[in-house]
Amino acid sequence: MSTKYVDLTPEVYEYVLKQRSGADDPVLQELRDETTRLGGISQMQISAEQGSFMTLLVAAIGTRKAIEVGTFTGYSAICIARGLAAGGKLICCDQSDEWTSIARRYWPRAGVEDKIELRLGPAQETLRQLEPGLEFDFAFIDADKSGYDAYYELILPHVRPNGLIIFDNMLRGGKVAAPNLTNPDEIAVDALNRKLAADSRVEAVLLPITDGLQICRKK
Repeated sequence: MSTKYVDLTPEVYEYVLKQRSGADDPVLQELRDETTRLGGISQMQISAEQGSFMTLLVAAIGTRKAIEVGTFTGYSAICIARGLAAGGKLICCDQSDEWTSIARRYWPRAGVEDKIELRLGPAQETLRQLEPGLEFDFAFIDADKSGYDAYYELILPHVRPNGLIIFDNMLRGGKVAAPNLTNPDEIAVDALNRKLAADSRVEAVLLPITDGLQICRKK
């Protein structure tokens, strides 16, 4: 089988980062810097190019209602909210008041505070309590990997036809392709990747952006 891809050397990756709209956004850069100073947990933050990609997707499908599971320090929420159509709203689900307190400081600076509603608590409980008839154009899932499948099943009924569901970290550093997986997170992600590829309710594609983005269109 022929393959066609580019190895992302540090030099190529830096080039990629520079060749995107809004690459020099000061608020997003300050948020990235503050999150990096948190240490190893900063790896929970999405990449800069991933954020730009999601802003583009959200705008391209005319998103008015969006939801994300896993907000952390708020970078992804800013990127999603900035792509919303006029009057659009984003519901953010997270259970950490500590990390989202950082997000709440940056959302006004990014000009998106009025577009975001933060719902604190266990995500599955929050999703089960979504208002009947509430419909989303766009959903982003980036939380505990063992809960991804449950989040998917709870969100899918609320997504409109042709709406998008995006999952982050679906390559797990490439480990999902290894035989005889033993890590629970890798097992969960691999199982969901395979489920989505065969799920007749959606059209799915796994892209090697950052640590793997699985993009699903609801049929």
